[in-house]
Amino acid sequence: MIDTILIKKRFCGPPDSGNGGYVCGMLAQFLDGIVEVRLMKPPPLEKPLLVEHTGDGRVQLKNGDAVIAEARKGRLDIETPDPPSFEEAREAMTHYVSEDEHFFPTCFVCGPARREKDGLRIFPGRVPDRLMVASAWVPDETLSDVHGVVRPEFVWASLDCPGAFAVLGTGIRPIVLGSITAEILKRPTVGENCIAVGWEIASEGRKRFAGTALFSETGSPLARARAIWFEI
Repeated sequence: MIDTILIKKRFCGPPDSGNGGYVCGMLAQFLDGIVEVRLMKPPPLEKPLLVEHTGDGRVQLKNGDAVIAEARKGRLDIETPDPPSFEEAREAMTHYVSEDEHFFPTCFVCGPARREKDGLRIFPGRVPDRLMVASAWVPDETLSDVHGVVRPEFVWASLDCPGAFAVLGTGIRPIVLGSITAEILKRPTVGENCIAVGWEIASEGRKRFAGTALFSETGSPLARARAIWFEI
């Protein structure tokens, strides 16, 4: 059996390529546990991409001979901070950038041009007196499996953009995902109040290292990730 992944236009990051977190989450499902996914090229939209098992534990996503992304078993060595409350996360969203300021306003995860039941509408803003950004998130039924539970690729997507806004600070400039290592502890259900957070870990030249996490309204961890971003 030949496995393929097709990234629909709905799931874009930049207008002409797939959202990094979503694409990484799709590929990560071919492995178990904590998975690291590295993006090599912009994932094309509306084109069947081959999933190839290399035989040494890696899984590649390919467009012809070109490797778009590669997944392997990973490790997470981050400490997850306590989240703000759901109401504090909603308040933080009021400090999010406007559609005119956003570098990719149609991004599936954080694009302010996306409407309800189209994008995730995760809008991370600074939390007062905390070194983190946060956003409230209530997943809708377009994101669920047959049991009403959010599908894994959308949990991964929720761990993507909060990291970008955590490392950008006050300067709005284009930044792209290089790699992400993530672990899903428990997938939320449709209509559940969730809290998405991001925080900066370190920086090195154009590289930015970020941690992200998804929590329930009561503060229970649902998923966590460590990512490397590149300024462009």
